[in-house]
Amino acid sequence: MNNNNTYAAIDIGSNAIRLLVKKERDNCQVGQKPLTKVLLLRIPLRLGFDVFACGEIPDIKVNKLVRAIKAFGQLMKVYEVSKFRACATSAMRDAKNGKAVIKKVFKHTGIKIEIIDGQEEAALVYNNHIECMEDRSGNYIYVDVGGGSTEVNLLTNGELVFSKSYNIGTVRILSRADKPETWQQLRNDMVYIAGKYPDINIIGSGGNINKLYRLASTKDKQKLNMPVSSLEEIYKRLKFLTPEQRMDEFHLKADRADVIVPAAEVFLAIAESTGAQYIHVPVIGLADGIIDKLYAADIQEG
Repeated sequence: MNNNNTYAAIDIGSNAIRLLVKKERDNCQVGQKPLTKVLLLRIPLRLGFDVFACGEIPDIKVNKLVRAIKAFGQLMKVYEVSKFRACATSAMRDAKNGKAVIKKVFKHTGIKIEIIDGQEEAALVYNNHIECMEDRSGNYIYVDVGGGSTEVNLLTNGELVFSKSYNIGTVRILSRADKPETWQQLRNDMVYIAGKYPDINIIGSGGNINKLYRLASTKDKQKLNMPVSSLEEIYKRLKFLTPEQRMDEFHLKADRADVIVPAAEVFLAIAESTGAQYIHVPVIGLADGIIDKLYAADIQEG
């Protein structure tokens, strides 16, 4: 494999779409990650609000998506990307016109978008988390709260023993498209897991938990851990404010100010049902997982 390969990932989520570009390091030292980030671009298209309310992506959003993906394609050329993958998650999975949208994007940009299921979505991220964990002993629930769905994976001593995707996400909740029976199923599953695998703690993923971690008053910055009690505290402060007040008081962007509260509610529900005491918050998302899998495949090929 040639040195200094450059990889990219396009993540088309329910709240935002992202382009991440990483490049191989020169003379990677022991303890360093082999890839370094050179570009991260995020556009809050909010596809989920339309899908969860109306069942499909409207033409105006489809055209914006086409223009955004076209721009991403040009940027990948500028950065001389050698390999990339474009993945769409919950909103595109649920959209009645999802396949038609993907065909239109490909026709106008030449970029093929894959709709991935919740299990693959979770696996792309938690595999990377486990590789980065120094201590793999114990029971951890890996929780990725997205705009349309929440992926939960139970890891025991680094081994995956439970994996499930729930149609509960921040945009889905705000659109009132979440169902009480889905919430009940999530809670029941978490209580069952906690009974079988004691002393569980949570590994959290997604932009919202990273922001909540930064806002929390009590945390362990070295271990990237946030006590659940600290999450409860910041949640109570945010809950009774309007999105505009959250933007002013906590310096949140508009597309973060509304979704951050339902994200906290999902994490707190899981923490309450499992008895977890803290949440480990490494900064990583789906796009990182996509790139790491591309890089691993190159390494394996030699």
